Amino acid sequence: MLADYYSSPLTLERLRCGILAPFVDGFVDQLEAKGYTPTSVRAYLSTAAHLGFWGANQELQAGDLDETMIRAFLDHLPSCTCFRRNTGKYEAVPGHLGFLLGRLREQGILERRATDGPASEPGLLHDFRQWMLKHRGVTEATLNSYRPVLAGLLDTVEGDVGRLGPANIRAFVMQWGRRHTRSSTAGATGAMRMFLRYLAIEGRVHPGLVCAVPSMANWALSSLPRYLPAADIEKIVGHWEPTSELGARNRAILLLLARLGLRAGDVVSMKLNDIDWTQATIRVCGKGRCEALLPLTQEVGDALIAHLAYRRHRGNDIHVFVRARAPFRPLSAHGTVSVMVARTLARAGIHSPVRGAHVLRHSAATQMLREGASLQSIGSVLRHRSIDTTEQYAKVDVKTLQLVAQPWPEVANVDRSR
Repeated sequence: MLADYYSSPLTLERLRCGILAPFVDGFVDQLEAKGYTPTSVRAYLSTAAHLGFWGANQELQAGDLDETMIRAFLDHLPSCTCFRRNTGKYEAVPGHLGFLLGRLREQGILERRATDGPASEPGLLHDFRQWMLKHRGVTEATLNSYRPVLAGLLDTVEGDVGRLGPANIRAFVMQWGRRHTRSSTAGATGAMRMFLRYLAIEGRVHPGLVCAVPSMANWALSSLPRYLPAADIEKIVGHWEPTSELGARNRAILLLLARLGLRAGDVVSMKLNDIDWTQATIRVCGKGRCEALLPLTQEVGDALIAHLAYRRHRGNDIHVFVRARAPFRPLSAHGTVSVMVARTLARAGIHSPVRGAHVLRHSAATQMLREGASLQSIGSVLRHRSIDTTEQYAKVDVKTLQLVAQPWPEVANVDRSR
């Protein structure tokens, strides 16, 4: 098995002599099962050999590799001479260690530790999460967005909610506002109010403390929708060719964003059974768990077929879009899609007012309006709950605005020849 990756007797000996030697074959099996390339398998095995050799020199056992020992191993890397002169190439080692140690925990060699998920939250935040899920029906995505805000708020009082008062609440909001956008700060204040209401229900704070959270001046529809010209949209979509796995995936994502106006979260959560090829529709479950059926156009359908031709070799996950590299798991968050869009804009040489996925949604709505679609039909495609939200796009319908705009008298009489 190891001979499939290494032919050097010295390398094989290194893999077989460290404290991780009994587990190396299992590492290989799991890496292969997850679809890692031979080059990636060798990289992981190299880290396993290095950690095993270092652990043996430290007179450790595999079960001794706790966080303190792993930190010591990482700290020694810049000056490491375990096998050969250090080349300074160890950026990927922490990721390799996460996989290797995870396999040891699965086998019971190491104690399971709390992950970065909800179970590792402080008890109070975990209880708040469970209460919100049970009594308010809030989605996991919304609660995940609350988490950094509430963790930061609790840090200001060292976890003692009895110390929360108007002064430190306002100070925290001011501090948050200096480091984040206006809309992000408005979302943070909403999370704080919900948390304080929960604490009041539990009898841990005074109900009136909710009023101490300041309101943010974040007027709805006060700005113009930021969009890209149709020519730039075509340039972005054409940047990726369906002749490669990554190109086919990214092209399909971009078409869903630019043609159907999907949100990044819609793309991440899309499953194979959401596509009805017979009826040519796509089921989308968006904000507030509202489901809608959107038309599957020929262009988008062809892009999805090209993507799925590669996708079928990447495991049995029901999500339409997965990582382009092993492990082939679903895209982790909507930010992954926005990062891809931003990189595509940069590579295509397009200057955009914003560089996330939402600019394509705005662009789709603007293009539909300019092609004569009504605000009602645009709102249906974008799945707006209120026509008021869709009306913002009337601000960028220049032709219609020119029909209703009246000339300024003092400007109309100016001699333009001067």
